[in-house]
Amino acid sequence: MKAFTIKKYSKNGGLQFAEMPQPEVKDNDVLVEVHAAGVNLLDSKIKTGEFKLILPYKLPLILGHDVAGVITKVGKNVKKFKVGDEVYARPADHRIGTFAEFISIDEGDVALKPGNISMEEAASIPLVALTAWQVLVERAQIQKGQKVFIQAGSGGVGTIAIQLAKHLGATVATTASAKSFDLLNELGADLIIDYKNSDFENRLSNYDVVLNSQDQKTLEKSLKILKSGGKLISISGPPTPDFAKEIKAPWFVKIILSLISSGIRKKAKNKNVDYSFLFMKADGQQLSSITTLIEAGIIKPVLDKIFSFEKTNEALSYVESGRAKGKVVIKIK
Repeated sequence: MKAFTIKKYSKNGGLQFAEMPQPEVKDNDVLVEVHAAGVNLLDSKIKTGEFKLILPYKLPLILGHDVAGVITKVGKNVKKFKVGDEVYARPADHRIGTFAEFISIDEGDVALKPGNISMEEAASIPLVALTAWQVLVERAQIQKGQKVFIQAGSGGVGTIAIQLAKHLGATVATTASAKSFDLLNELGADLIIDYKNSDFENRLSNYDVVLNSQDQKTLEKSLKILKSGGKLISISGPPTPDFAKEIKAPWFVKIILSLISSGIRKKAKNKNVDYSFLFMKADGQQLSSITTLIEAGIIKPVLDKIFSFEKTNEALSYVESGRAKGKVVIKIK
């Protein structure tokens, strides 16, 4: 099968178009013929080696963390799916590889594709929607009437997180440039701050939850707007010793993560704020709950651009540029 791979970690090199063996289908797996694949900043971070400490992959590696397609084969223990089912998924870490014609995925990480959206729209959903779900539903346990600040509202995670937070009954503030205001108003944001000419920390106070997706400076500013007992949940780091425990990392990784997160953890503790790092996990059951919201029209995919399979490197460069509103998708079939 054809696929885009990396042979070594590199900041400058592109992905290589290669012929790869079709993946093995284990007893609990489904083989998916890939129709479309979402592109994420995570793909870029893995390509450069930024995550090799917490995600040590064997190279060569096929990148890609989002898929929509059709099941062509099922393992002997598979109960939930059959050949011909249209599905979507965020494959588990160490089993990624959606920039390819086929991928084998554990059935527990797969959900039926929402019936009211296209393959390309479906491929834009899993990673960002699961991230939003795991931050807002699982970890923050958002209650009606709470105030939530979601950074970078027009990004992949932001566009879905705003819709989910509004569905949960929260008041939502976000940051964006002026050209994204119409989109974010449509998605339901209550307060949009133009980050180019206004500082959110001077405009917001007494918030219950912050979803941080930006740099260290923004993370520290976010502490200022939270009430005592509030939650600061970061998807961009720094990772914590708790996270190291969660992924069963070796002892030296725990020490490194403890050191790099000690500053923000201390500042959060002094403010009586709960700081945590979230690295989203594959979860077919949660994705099924998201399917229900999509089919009910509560969550709508936001697609910026669709690239052809041959232009996968261009798609990744576009995501790296930070200009995308919503998601970028590769059409494979």
